[in-house]
Amino acid sequence: MTQQILSQQILSQQFLPQAPVRSRLTALVKNALTGLLLSVLLPHAVLQAQESEGDFDSIQFNSQRLCFGMSGISEERALAICDALALGENVRARELAQQWVSDAPEAPGAQFALAEVLFRIEGNLPRALFHLNIAESLTNYGSLGRAMESGNLEWHYLTLSQLSYAHQLIGDQEKSLAYLDQISSIYGQDTESFRGWPLIKMKRYDEARASAEKVLASSDNPRDRSRAWNTLCAVELADLRPAESLQACENAMSEDEDIAASQASELDTVHLLNASEVSLNLLRFDEAEDYLDRASRQIDPDSVGNPWVYKLYLYMNQGRFDAARDALDNMLVWRDNQSPLVGVMNRADHFMVSAVFLMLAGYPDDAARLTQTALNQPDRTGSYTADEDQKDSFAALVNSVAHKIRYERMREELATHPRLGAWRLRIEAQAARFRAWRSARHAASLFADEETLSNRLRPYAPLDVHIPEWLEPELIALMGPGVMSQLLGSAAGDGAFALNQGYVFAYQTEIAAQQNRHGEVLDMAEQALRLLPAQEVMLRARVSARLASAAWQENQAERALDHYAAALRQDPTVLRRLNLAVPVTPGGSNSELAAELISYLDRSPRFVINERGLPLEIMSTQTPGLCLRDTAGDALSCAELQTPENPGDDSQAQLLARQFHDSTFSLAYTIDRSKRVALLGNSVIFSNQNSASQQRQDTVLQR
Repeated sequence: MTQQILSQQILSQQFLPQAPVRSRLTALVKNALTGLLLSVLLPHAVLQAQESEGDFDSIQFNSQRLCFGMSGISEERALAICDALALGENVRARELAQQWVSDAPEAPGAQFALAEVLFRIEGNLPRALFHLNIAESLTNYGSLGRAMESGNLEWHYLTLSQLSYAHQLIGDQEKSLAYLDQISSIYGQDTESFRGWPLIKMKRYDEARASAEKVLASSDNPRDRSRAWNTLCAVELADLRPAESLQACENAMSEDEDIAASQASELDTVHLLNASEVSLNLLRFDEAEDYLDRASRQIDPDSVGNPWVYKLYLYMNQGRFDAARDALDNMLVWRDNQSPLVGVMNRADHFMVSAVFLMLAGYPDDAARLTQTALNQPDRTGSYTADEDQKDSFAALVNSVAHKIRYERMREELATHPRLGAWRLRIEAQAARFRAWRSARHAASLFADEETLSNRLRPYAPLDVHIPEWLEPELIALMGPGVMSQLLGSAAGDGAFALNQGYVFAYQTEIAAQQNRHGEVLDMAEQALRLLPAQEVMLRARVSARLASAAWQENQAERALDHYAAALRQDPTVLRRLNLAVPVTPGGSNSELAAELISYLDRSPRFVINERGLPLEIMSTQTPGLCLRDTAGDALSCAELQTPENPGDDSQAQLLARQFHDSTFSLAYTIDRSKRVALLGNSVIFSNQNSASQQRQDTVLQR
């Protein structure tokens, strides 16, 4: 199933850190500071203090209005910016911050305020980091006393905290830890619960485990403990102990329940998504879906994980295409209501799951554009266990498959044109073929690591970007069947398939098919279909297609036809995606239109005309049509001629042949162009001021 824990995911397993930007600042303050928001004050707010080198906890604070999560900020310009943000006047907040920087470039508060607007409202991390670095240079204090004496204590604290978080998001975990150390040494704050995630990102799992256990042994704060359990959730999965990982995830949710009860709020979305990913790793599909259902009940704008992304992957894997189409709509509603910073962090997730669905629905051109966009835009993978190369490898793989489908569709259309005509279409087809090859080479270069490939073979690979199980066999053609066969044997020996051996046989089926060993395909495919979970509908369809093709080559017509029919029922796109042809026996009308249709189908790469094939009924009544049936006479795919407004010079037979190909070898869903364009996203500056999505949001919550 998915992308893409969170830190989100194990998503794919990618794990998400649970705290959003502001709650990150909140959690850094000890319980002695009341409330959930920071209470770090300027010296003028101090009623009583020790010497300038005194301990941060000895400072006494008064209660003032909160700005940037802190009570003690008194600059009128800062308060005006905070008021604008609170009212959702994001453009005005940007203008006020920009003007403050212009008038007082040496003011650390001005630099931080602009960075905060860029960070939170626009999701512009590079520019935000630029201004945060300036703020740091203006507040480069080495002790609490110096910070207090400067009058910029709160700006210094906020800058260090935000720099730690920003560097985590852009992938510089060493710097993130260094800033946490500064906060600890200068302000005496316990930042241990925030160290786990950067350590996980650097694959320093033993240190991450030790850090989490230290927090659990010393802290009674439910937020600290929740983060620690979330860290262990990822660490245990990295150690291939999914049962222990799931228990850690559940413990994180248990701590979260205490917080939610005290605030009358829902469980943390991240914990539910992480638990879902661990459940998938255990092949507990119903349990995983239950966690996703709970996560999707209430929109969480600050969660880097969108549960509808994962539901969409799950529904596609299981062949529940109508539910997947609804999930796509709900995913967009959730996306449009999330904060801009989160939109920057998880945009690749939305691009990729949308591309996969569009590819199945018959829009490979749009799928190719979405995946290319995902490749071109910088990834912010700091909130995921998967790194940028893993995300890019997935995008390149899907981009290659999308262009391959484009090429196959053009070949099908070329079958309806004169053999020496349609030169422009022929050139476009070869261009698509080249793009598929180029993207495949790019993906292969990113996958060219033995450890990465071995982990990819594991069902619902822990801590990596999740490639749908029915797409992962594409790696065999990408990397070579010989290489993958060796890695498969090694992974099986390490217990990667201990929960279900059907996945091994599915890979072996693909390897044998790539090597044209038809007898072995038959044996491996039958074993795979016997053992694979029933929920793996798309993967089972792929295996059935390979079995059908091998059986036909081995002159086992009846066996082949049964599996061709099964493959088409489960996944109509599989034959086009694998460049396979189904044998058909035309019948019905003997008209001139029927003869013309048969000639086009005979030239098509998707059909083989044979007297022992599946029945293909040609209807040339008032409305011509085609109907492909199984051996029992039940319809597999039927299409009636839909005459376009401007048919041009194309005959009815040409139009019907093309329409029949699309209805048979894709989901044939109609998705408006406006929605396909919307999948590329929209302006983040105004997203929080757009109330038009409220009605759609209410609709989602009612479901």
